[in-house]
Amino acid sequence: MTPNDQGTIIVNAIDAREKKRRKRELIIAAAIFLIIIALTWIELKYLGVDSYFFLALFNLNFILVLLILFIVLRNGIKLILERRRKVLGSHLRTRLVLVFMCLSLIPTALMFVISTQFVQTSVDYWFKNQVETSMETALDIGQSFYADSLNDLQHFSKNILGQIRKRQFAWGGKGMDSFLEEKRTEYNLTVVGVMTPKRTEQNWHGEKDIEKVWDETKSRINWGNLEKNPRFWSLIWPGAASDYAVGVMPVDEGKTGYLVLVRSIGKDTMFKLDRIVRGLDEYKKLRTLKRPLKITLYFILGVVTLLIILGAMWFGFRLAKELVEPILALGKATERISKGDLSVRLEDTSNDELGVLVGSFNRMAEDLEQTRNSITDANTQLEKQNLEKEQRNRYIEAVLDNTAAGVVSVDSLGQISTINKAAASMFGVSAQSLIGWNVRTLLRSRVEGELVGELVSHFQTTPESPWKREVAVNIGGRELKLLLSAIGLPAHDSNQFGFVAVIEDITELEKMQRMAAWREVARRIAHEIKNPLTPIKLSAQRLQRKYGKQIDEPAFSQCTNLIVKEVEELQNMVQEFSAFAKLPEVMLAPGKIDPLLQELVTLFKNSHSKISWNYQRINDIPIIQMDSSALKRVFMNIMSNAAEILTSKENGTVTVTLEYKQELGLVRVDVEDNGPGLTQEERSRLFEPYFSQKKGGTGLGLTIVKSIISDHRGYVRANSPEHGGTIVTVELPVV
Repeated sequence: MTPNDQGTIIVNAIDAREKKRRKRELIIAAAIFLIIIALTWIELKYLGVDSYFFLALFNLNFILVLLILFIVLRNGIKLILERRRKVLGSHLRTRLVLVFMCLSLIPTALMFVISTQFVQTSVDYWFKNQVETSMETALDIGQSFYADSLNDLQHFSKNILGQIRKRQFAWGGKGMDSFLEEKRTEYNLTVVGVMTPKRTEQNWHGEKDIEKVWDETKSRINWGNLEKNPRFWSLIWPGAASDYAVGVMPVDEGKTGYLVLVRSIGKDTMFKLDRIVRGLDEYKKLRTLKRPLKITLYFILGVVTLLIILGAMWFGFRLAKELVEPILALGKATERISKGDLSVRLEDTSNDELGVLVGSFNRMAEDLEQTRNSITDANTQLEKQNLEKEQRNRYIEAVLDNTAAGVVSVDSLGQISTINKAAASMFGVSAQSLIGWNVRTLLRSRVEGELVGELVSHFQTTPESPWKREVAVNIGGRELKLLLSAIGLPAHDSNQFGFVAVIEDITELEKMQRMAAWREVARRIAHEIKNPLTPIKLSAQRLQRKYGKQIDEPAFSQCTNLIVKEVEELQNMVQEFSAFAKLPEVMLAPGKIDPLLQELVTLFKNSHSKISWNYQRINDIPIIQMDSSALKRVFMNIMSNAAEILTSKENGTVTVTLEYKQELGLVRVDVEDNGPGLTQEERSRLFEPYFSQKKGGTGLGLTIVKSIISDHRGYVRANSPEHGGTIVTVELPVV
């Protein structure tokens, strides 16, 4: 019983895990049964009873039978436990298993008794004495045939040598040649010939296909031993076409030569005799294993009998489960419905009473499911809409949080509904804390009140038209220039309009535009003023030289000196204008900033001895990309400003601190003085062109400083700590 993809429980089936387990058991049982049959066949057909491999396979069969016995016993124990726990269907399963076991036990036991009697009779017949006697007689006949063949060759060789000596043939001569051919025919020899003492064939008479047999036989002869112990040497050689009797007779201890005779004794004669020998040896061994062989065959019959009984029991287990499954399926389906699973169905192909019951159950479950599905579909649709809305909101929030411009949405009641991080950062508060604020409350203290009223009233009167203004705000003591753009946002449930405002910080952009304009002004002023200054200065000096002695009036000398002095000051101003308008491009190269700062501190110690100059390096400073001359100009300007501020102050102190911020990848230089400090307005405008605290100052020095530091991809800022004084901080990147 198992649910399919639609939640249907198939009657007379099993669930996935149970089906997998049963399939595994079936495969294992079938495999073990086939292995036992195969191993038994190998044992009986190819292996001897005394073979170690036979013993190993015998033991393996025994182990496999035990494994099948374990599987059956496991199912039996499981069935007993189910009966004790009163599992539904366990009693019926038990009866079916017992029936199958009894049905298989009686015929199997009868077969076992008959088979054992047959085995005993057959084995006794195999090992009768007549069989062994017949095999020994056949072996004696074969061996006698071999001996007679070799004796004939020895007899023929003696006769041939006797006649050669009697007729006094020359060894290897023509007379001997015809004589040997005559004897080959007379004695029905395959080969007859002689060999020289150096074992070279002469007067060779025989068939050509025997040459290979002779070459192989010749290599087997121990010629040295034959010379020392001259005698007739012979052997039986198995050939491809026939077996041959080969004989070699030394003549005069091999000094004269050798007589060679070869005679065919029939095809496969030696092979057949070897088979008789091996068969007799095997038969004798088997006679000693007569009793173990009977025991082995009895064991095999016992294994087969046990397999039949165990197979019947196992089949009874499976059939019992198949019969009980429909009842269990109905019980489990009812339980699932009680737990809320209304998709469960029973599937049965039978047409009996069980099929009618299954159909009634399925109609009941279907009615219940349709009722619940109508409710579930409505909830699903609502959840889907909420999910889509949530995903869209997350996307919008991600876009707003990662844009540089500030975005604020205000509802029809003037309350802030959303605000991104950039907008919250501009107002100096957290985004979450602003949700629900009234926009008037947020902007009243930061923007002109009339502007707030104009913004709100605009969208109350003309909500469809956009609104755009540049506004100046004061946040945290900083003056910011913001571009505020807004567009109407209609409410979903009324005709009231809110709005969405986009806020862009254009403070730095405006400063850059203003600096560009001032540079153009400085360039033109320098151009217009520079040309007439030199003639004015020269004319005043010429008047002084030409008429200074003639005119005794002190006023004349004072006027000419004043003209020269003022012209020189104007020339210095023109030079600063030119430097600001045409700042040279910095040339970055690897360098060390530490020696440069030490040199400047030493220089100012000598030139401003009334001020205490301190220099400290916090840690090791790496090499940075820098323009030494440009940075020298930067820090000389900063230190000069500090020195001028402290000119009239007693115990004036300037501290230059150098530190490497490894976690930020920056080299930081702090120039701190104990002067009067800076106001909030002075800090915000300190680096703007033509803003100066000094009387007669051009206000271009720190502007040039900021430009040079920007070209170094660094930052410069000024702060006044609570204890007073001013700290100018320069940060340069370490590349």
